[in-house]
Amino acid sequence: MTFSQAVRRCGTAAAVAVTCALSGGGTAVAAPPVAHLTKAERAKLLAVTGKFRDVQRAIDAGYLPTKDCVPGMGLHYVNPAYAGDGRIDPLKPEILLYLAGPHGRLKLTAVEYFLPDGDGDLNTDRDRPALYDHPFNGPMLGHPVPQGAPPMPVHYDLHVWLYRHNPAGELATENPTVTCG
Repeated sequence: MTFSQAVRRCGTAAAVAVTCALSGGGTAVAAPPVAHLTKAERAKLLAVTGKFRDVQRAIDAGYLPTKDCVPGMGLHYVNPAYAGDGRIDPLKPEILLYLAGPHGRLKLTAVEYFLPDGDGDLNTDRDRPALYDHPFNGPMLGHPVPQGAPPMPVHYDLHVWLYRHNPAGELATENPTVTCG
């Protein structure tokens, strides 16, 4: 079984990165090398998102806060215009992730890219996007949303931990140092 097939079978690249016991042969798929942005890619993303260290500037730019902190990720601020345009622009992340610091002040930790799956089928990935040749995770089911909000579609996403070190990797979905306590 190829790594790509294992990702589809196990749900996410993160699941495979830890290793996924496959049915049948009982063998495991080794994790690929940890992916990183190049210095130039990272510099571009830092240049366009640095202003959002000030959460008010994010709100002024159209990012809307969600209510709940997600363990391993933090607070999500979503830009509905970017999330609904059907494209990935590295310079316009759909989601910004924050974590409450001392005195409740929010600190930008990461950006997240999000794209609804074109056919809504968890078994196909012909439209899997990539950011600088790094494939997104998915397709995956939509996550729970606040009551009254539209349901989240089957989608792809990719987290980039630009502002907080992630021992699991710069492009890992979850950061074990992020808690919601």
